[in-house]
Amino acid sequence: MPKLPEIHRTRVPRWREVPPQDGRRFVVTGASSGIGLEVARALAGAGGQVVLAVRDRAKGERVAADLPGRDEGRVEVRVLDVADLASVRAFADDLDRVDVLVNNAGVLGMPFGRTADGFETTLATNHLGHFALTNLLLPRLTDRVVVTGSRAHLHGDLDPDDLGWERRTYRPYAAYAASKLANLLFLAELQRRLTAAGSTLRATGAHPGSTATAITASSGNAVLTWVGSWGHRLAGMQPWQGALPTLYAATMDVPGNTYVGPHGPGEMQGWPTTARRAPAALDPDLARRLWERSEELTGVHFPL
Repeated sequence: MPKLPEIHRTRVPRWREVPPQDGRRFVVTGASSGIGLEVARALAGAGGQVVLAVRDRAKGERVAADLPGRDEGRVEVRVLDVADLASVRAFADDLDRVDVLVNNAGVLGMPFGRTADGFETTLATNHLGHFALTNLLLPRLTDRVVVTGSRAHLHGDLDPDDLGWERRTYRPYAAYAASKLANLLFLAELQRRLTAAGSTLRATGAHPGSTATAITASSGNAVLTWVGSWGHRLAGMQPWQGALPTLYAATMDVPGNTYVGPHGPGEMQGWPTTARRAPAALDPDLARRLWERSEELTGVHFPL
């Protein structure tokens, strides 16, 4: 089994200044709240052109009104439901050149359900939709794809032959952990394929540690919703700081397959640095099998 990458956590710089992004175009999924909104705000503030990819256009327009560059036409809102392949295809078809795709949208603690495409909801939202979106946009990308992971992947158990939880007993957190393991496997396999194709594009990843967001708001579970908002607000970071690993992965000159997270104990809080990966996230055979199964399910293939 591959060894975990060496982690250096002493004297980590307090990085928070996004370098100038003038003329660069970003797509941020799930950008109407939480980490996605803070990422969009920082990128627009650095001069970038930002597409807020959101399910609810009205909510997206409300938050976009307060972002830097909105009056200059540098911020736009487009509808995207990553859990619906028809929406993913329509969104991708309507985009031209993009420099950076930030795959941020996600759900946690969802009761068992299936999407319009018949996929289990958590996997569809956190992995399959972004898998399809990334591959559809790759020919128009100029720089990189950013994948959002989570410490939960350390507890993930992924079965490429049972991604829909048809043979196993469904548990919301187990489904989330599996989807986050899928994200890191996707990150590694995407970079492998880009390198093999001779592409200069790169894939990077990040996780926000313990950050107060609304990711559990759709769970239907009052306890999870409280923990996701107030629990992390009391014990974790504010969204602006939780967004820093993603911003670092999206804007700094780091190698492909870099994974960034907070530097503090347990990677729960702190400033961006190299993050830890579970051995399963470094398994090339598992990554290949997940990729092939994802292609089968979505009908979308690596285009390069």
